[in-house]
Amino acid sequence: MQVPSRKRQRPAVGVIGLGIMGSAIAANLVRAGFAVCGTDVVAARRAALARAGGRPLRSAREVAAGASVMLTSLPSASALHAVAAELAGHARAGTVVIETSTLGIADKQRAQRTLAARKIILLDCPLSGTGAQARTKDLVVYASGERAACRRSIPVFEGFARAYHYLGAFGNGSRMKFVANLLVAIHNVSAAEALVLGMKAGLDPKTVVRVVGDGAGGSRMLQVRGPMMAAGHYRPATMKVAMWQKDMRIIREFAAAFRVKTPLFSASAPIYDAALAKGYADEDTAAVCAVLEKRSDVRRRRHG
Repeated sequence: MQVPSRKRQRPAVGVIGLGIMGSAIAANLVRAGFAVCGTDVVAARRAALARAGGRPLRSAREVAAGASVMLTSLPSASALHAVAAELAGHARAGTVVIETSTLGIADKQRAQRTLAARKIILLDCPLSGTGAQARTKDLVVYASGERAACRRSIPVFEGFARAYHYLGAFGNGSRMKFVANLLVAIHNVSAAEALVLGMKAGLDPKTVVRVVGDGAGGSRMLQVRGPMMAAGHYRPATMKVAMWQKDMRIIREFAAAFRVKTPLFSASAPIYDAALAKGYADEDTAAVCAVLEKRSDVRRRRHG
């Protein structure tokens, strides 16, 4: 296959972590003309990267050798620390690592120190958007850390996101992400609650999503997850219920550290807990709608 000339003019980008978000980011970077390599502990995800036009590798060490800019999308703090330790031993000084995961700030700062000891620059750049939005390049980057490194990363941001914001000191990106995710948690449950009320009242849920979404009651969560709720199908997941529990815990701890009361967020938490308990762990967080339907004894009607 002939490589377009524009691809050779762009930096090689390595993606470490090819889950729901990382795989979508990698695919969009390939489409944007970047030479993309990547790795994941799951072999099937590496194979998917190859199908998308990227180069699958077996370790973060190999990615460090093949990329001048790296992006991490990881499921846990332990995964971040393991990757940071590996990159510290093999990445070149001056390499920029764009860290996009939703993790505690203290863990990101620890990883930053690990890499800084080898003159590798870690940026704190969590993302606003679901997996479905990631596939359509509808993400927003909350960038924070060394300003010059963030400026150098703009072409990469533009390759997989529709917008980016520089927020200053390392950690501010995560702080903004926690605020945004608090709203996501509430808006997701509120969208489900509204749909359940509509269904119980005899309205077609697809019509509710379309009509309410066009007015003052609309929200991005109603727009993004409302169709899944209306259909009653929660796969493929754009954010799994089990993974979302990690984000809920981080938001809870963040608010508690500032002694901020979060009555609406706190009210939403048991709905997610119930979804997990009822077997929706690997399904989309839109499954909170199924929990509320059960509680209200909703029997879905056929609508012509």
